Parts: sequence; structure tokens; C-alpha cells
Amino acid sequence: MVRPYTITRGRTAPERDNLTLITVLTTVEEEARVALARGSRSGPRNLQPEHRMILNQCRRPAAVAEVAAGLDLPVSVTKILLDDLISQGLLLARAPLSVARASGGVDLGLLTAVREGLRRL
Repeated sequence: MVRPYTITRGRTAPERDNLTLITVLTTVEEEARVALARGSRSGPRNLQPEHRMILNQCRRPAAVAEVAAGLDLPVSVTKILLDDLISQGLLLARAPLSVARASGGVDLGLLTAVREGLRRL
């Protein structure tokens, strides 16, 4: 077992504060492939095993909460690792609404049906 402060190199918070539990993350495929091919070096920091797992998991869009669950790490630690990858240009972070708009927008009829179904419970 590795202590979280070892994984984060003693950092307790990410540099950016815009990562929420539902922020959607996607690997920048070409950049990640090059970084991984270099033998674990990308920019000023080495890629740790957790960074590699994140890049692999985010090949398909995933929320911050999903990534944290996949790593079996606290969300606060996961956000620091995500921030490392975002700052190195290996990961893209998008607000969930921009993803919804890109896929054709929010279906208000579906949301209303879900709300009504929940009320009946």
C-alpha cells in the first residue's frame, strides 16, 4: 500500500479548482501515446502508474468520480493526478454541459419523465 501523499508528492490540492465530480475527462491520444513511448517521461514530471491508469481509463470519456473509483483512491488525490495530466496536455477536461450540448443537447422530455418517476417512488 502506498500512502496518498507519496502518490501526490506531498501536494494536498490541485492547482486548478474547476474539477468537479462530474467533470468529463478524455485522453489526448496522440500526446499520450508519445509520452508513454518515451519511457515514462513527459514534461517535468515522471508518469506514475496511476497516471498511466488514468490515461488508459480516459480513452473513453469518464467523469472525475468514475476515475477515482477506478483507481480506488480518494477524489482529492485523484484530482491532483488529473491536474498533472491536464497541465502536461495529456488529458482534456470538459464541463458536463458542454459535452451534453455537443451530443445534441439535453432532452427535457427525458428529464421530466425521470423527475416524475422519482416523485412516484
